[in-house]
Amino acid sequence: MPRVEQLFIAREDSSPMESLESVEAVEGGLEGDRYCTGKGYYSPFDVCEVTLIEGEAIDDIVDEFDIDLSDGRHRRNVVTREVAVHDLLGATFSIGEATLRGTRPRPPCAHVEQVAGEKGVARALKNKRGGICATVLDPGSIGVGDEIEVIEPDARTMGRKVADRLGL
Repeated sequence: MPRVEQLFIAREDSSPMESLESVEAVEGGLEGDRYCTGKGYYSPFDVCEVTLIEGEAIDDIVDEFDIDLSDGRHRRNVVTREVAVHDLLGATFSIGEATLRGTRPRPPCAHVEQVAGEKGVARALKNKRGGICATVLDPGSIGVGDEIEVIEPDARTMGRKVADRLGL
């Protein structure tokens, strides 16, 4: 079952990520998070309301680079399990009571490595390991363990499903 494994926010630019059991998704992002309040490093120019990263990617980074980012040093809000987050790009999906839409990939930057305080973090998050950005469509509570469910797939996936049904 696709689900939320961990939740994080950072209240200020460059401050440590704070692990939460639940958080409110509101217009503009996650309540209390630096980008929702306009205090993020890239505010107001390159804002992701909510960021998602696969727990499996974090596991791979430990195996491949010997860097443990499970404490939130990846700087992403929602750690998922059993869902390929890049498949959520362009899709509308629910997490807990909130509805979101995947908007774009979130590649790593030099700032994430600087804040993490460990060389190699930006390189480790490359190749689709950096996760994605999402926009909050309908507010609601998100909690650890909540299911992630696609409500409406992206257009390409929908087109493939129609073609399959038509035998094309």
